[in-house]
Amino acid sequence: MGNIPSQKKVSVNDFVRRQIAGSGKTYSPLLSFEQIAAHASEQLDKGDFKQGYRDGVIIVNADPDYAVQFRCPFVEINKDTKLKAEFVCRRENEEPYIRVRALNGNPLKAGKVEFILYRHDVLVENNEHSTDTKWELISIHALPKGIEELPMGPITMMRNQLELKGGTAASYSSEEWAYAVKFWQKFAALDSENLK
Repeated sequence: MGNIPSQKKVSVNDFVRRQIAGSGKTYSPLLSFEQIAAHASEQLDKGDFKQGYRDGVIIVNADPDYAVQFRCPFVEINKDTKLKAEFVCRRENEEPYIRVRALNGNPLKAGKVEFILYRHDVLVENNEHSTDTKWELISIHALPKGIEELPMGPITMMRNQLELKGGTAASYSSEEWAYAVKFWQKFAALDSENLK
């Protein structure tokens, strides 16, 4: 929990709009991005958020009843999991990276949902703002039941810490790095062709 920012309105950043059915990412089959941002704003009003990985980034908790509105894309990796590695690029002008996805398995049920919000000045650093609103919805994370914290992916951490194109300046402890790598050795997003 934290102190509520003076301006509570949340807008939709263009980056989050990639989180749709078939993307291999958390999405809602029923709620629009604008409805999700409005709910994030309500939760912000209630003070139901925590600080993110740097100043100007916060993680807002969705109301627990909202978890059923979202599809969690993750499977737990086991000896029968088939994995696919692809050389991909998130956006134009960003360095490509190796993305690993699961080709089989059943998506885990969402236990809770988090909304990642970036403050306007943080987005302006790399000209990644979509509006002039103080807070913008950047990402939606459905956490599998039983998981209390979803660590950032190591590729994203690397992009941030090295301040590569598409990254937001940050520094992580060795413990944060180790936890993220360990977590993502156990879970993978289901390939979009297999995600229903």
